[in-house]
Amino acid sequence: MEEHNGMDYKQQVVQALAAVLGDELTTDTINKLVEQPKSDDLGDYAFPTFALAKVRRMAPPKIAADIVAAIDQSQFDHVVAQGAYVNFFLDKVAFAQDTLTTIATQGSHYGDAQVGHGNVPIDMSSPNIAKPMSMGHLRSTVIGNSLAKILTKIGYTPIKINYLGDWGTQFGKLIVAYKKWGSEADVKANPIKHLLEYYVRFHKEAETQPELDDEARAWFKKLEDGDAEATKLWQWFRGESLKEFKRIYDVLGVDFDSFNGEAFMNDKMDPVIQELEDKHLLHESQGAEIVDLSKYDMNPALIRKSDGATLYMTRDLAAAIYRHNQYDFAQSLYVVGMEQKEHFEQLKAVLLEMGYDWANDIHHIPFGLITANGKKLSTRKGNVILLDKVLQEAVDLAQDQIAAKHPDLKHADAVAKAVGVGAVVFHDLKSERKDSFDFNLEEVVRFEGETGPYVQYTNARAHSILRKTDVQPDAHVQLTDDHAWPVLKQLAAFPDIVLRAANEYEPSVIAKYALRLAKSFNQYYAHTKVLVDDDELAGRLALVQSVTVVLSAALGLLGVQAPAAM
Repeated sequence: MEEHNGMDYKQQVVQALAAVLGDELTTDTINKLVEQPKSDDLGDYAFPTFALAKVRRMAPPKIAADIVAAIDQSQFDHVVAQGAYVNFFLDKVAFAQDTLTTIATQGSHYGDAQVGHGNVPIDMSSPNIAKPMSMGHLRSTVIGNSLAKILTKIGYTPIKINYLGDWGTQFGKLIVAYKKWGSEADVKANPIKHLLEYYVRFHKEAETQPELDDEARAWFKKLEDGDAEATKLWQWFRGESLKEFKRIYDVLGVDFDSFNGEAFMNDKMDPVIQELEDKHLLHESQGAEIVDLSKYDMNPALIRKSDGATLYMTRDLAAAIYRHNQYDFAQSLYVVGMEQKEHFEQLKAVLLEMGYDWANDIHHIPFGLITANGKKLSTRKGNVILLDKVLQEAVDLAQDQIAAKHPDLKHADAVAKAVGVGAVVFHDLKSERKDSFDFNLEEVVRFEGETGPYVQYTNARAHSILRKTDVQPDAHVQLTDDHAWPVLKQLAAFPDIVLRAANEYEPSVIAKYALRLAKSFNQYYAHTKVLVDDDELAGRLALVQSVTVVLSAALGLLGVQAPAAM
């Protein structure tokens, strides 16, 4: 695949300007200045002349008029000066044929680019064992999954890592609680529900019986020392939890390349501490061991507590070094909430202090919170919205809407699942990831407005048009309908959109694009009778078919299905 799709019209504009302005501005500068006007009446590309006003000591409108007089207009429909801007109107016929032929030829590979190569581990989702997956886990899961798809499209090989919270004193608490109040049959019947009940009961009872905490610490120490009974219980709790998590991941359509969690890093921390000592980076501070990061204007990184216990930082250093050795990564991403910003800044700084310049390829991909009625979700306080329940309710709502609108739809259950789950995922990804949002299910599963179902429904409508005729789409048939123009421009923009989403690690760029394309197509459909049997029918069908290809691809990059009928 070439890096672009053979129709870089912006470059045409840049080259035409460079031929006239080459002595004054570099091609690179011209490229940065050329923009797309807000409205189609102002042309397809515009060049602001303010940068030349200083050099030429002339008023910008006069410069714009001079450029228009000097420029070669043969490749364009026309070029005009409007105020300080040179506005370029593209040759619509050539543009339409070029765009539609490219999409017809490349199909689902349209928008592919070979700009990246190499492995990109993505640390994502990472729930705690024996606790239910909440809406709070949704963000990391779907943002990470979408980034993996976007990075694949531009040539990288993502490695999705579910860095499970599968270690720590909570397991001592669970073992004590299970041995006191638990039943094997209950855990097998509904692992997460019962393990959580034991965990909550432990905290309650420990308020009046502080000796329970000592028992828990003792059991966790046994687990750390490899005690057979403790290890067996830990493996069982972990295995049962994973089965339940995988069931939810299947509903979301998300899979992982690795479930190596915190426990996997246990035997990899001592060598890291030894290395820090050998490199004279460990200092004592109030009995604890730290790495001084004052030269980075950061707080010290805590490596080992005064009682010898290791910390998150120690474990994450071991994990970062392991991933570099294992995958020789081009980049390493951590899709983790905004509140961990300082932690990742420290992590990179410690690695740089150790002499690892690959630390610069580590990127924290932060995101905002999901709140419920303005309150942060918390398992311990019981303010938790279970992800499982949300997905089920979303599918039920979609089922109701489909039954009302399309009672005889084939495969209605599968479509309801695609629409309900897609609605939840799309809603999460359509806002810029750093924004927080308050969750409201009714709003998420609406078919109208800026929702996933609206985009899916637009795609299904385009498919249904194609099903109603035997005429084959033909990208070479000329389109003269002005209403097609905004749709064509959106279609042509897709490859750049993919690159922008990848560069910014921002799935919302794709989601917002899908909404714009769907809206343009619906406006086109409202104005134009597609299935009229005239000279341009095959061309209009090529446009409709291109919309299905690109909407399906955009939804696919978000991890959302695109049913052909709804």
